[in-house]
Amino acid sequence: MSGLTTFFQYFTALLGAFLAALWLALIFWTYRDIRSRTQDNLVQILAALLAAVMGPFGVLTYLILRPRLTIDQEYQHTLEEEALLSEIEEETTCPGCGSRTHVDWQLCPTCHTHLRKACDHCDRLMELSWPVCPYCGTPVEGVSTELQGAGT
Repeated sequence: MSGLTTFFQYFTALLGAFLAALWLALIFWTYRDIRSRTQDNLVQILAALLAAVMGPFGVLTYLILRPRLTIDQEYQHTLEEEALLSEIEEETTCPGCGSRTHVDWQLCPTCHTHLRKACDHCDRLMELSWPVCPYCGTPVEGVSTELQGAGT
């Protein structure tokens, strides 16, 4: 009987040590996770205290309330938004003098550089390098049509 009592004492001690280590690991994980999601020191301390006081239930509460994105993910998201906005707001410039131009201009008003040309068939503006009008399909005279056959 005394051997069984000793076994249960060791088992209880090991189980207690395991639960204490698990508790500390949950506190440590919560603190590291919240540090990757916010720079607010008060929020970091409160999240760790929530895990320390309430244990697994505190961690569960933290998982429900924590910020969805990490600081790095938020930064990447912001960079992507800025890149998209810069592409939308990007204005064309004249290759000759560098002044700002509009998409519907044929000539630069400053240096008279040809920016675009009108299609002979539909009169829509095209880039100078286009061998065929994308609007009506008319080939442009004087431009190599080797690229036209490459797509087929």
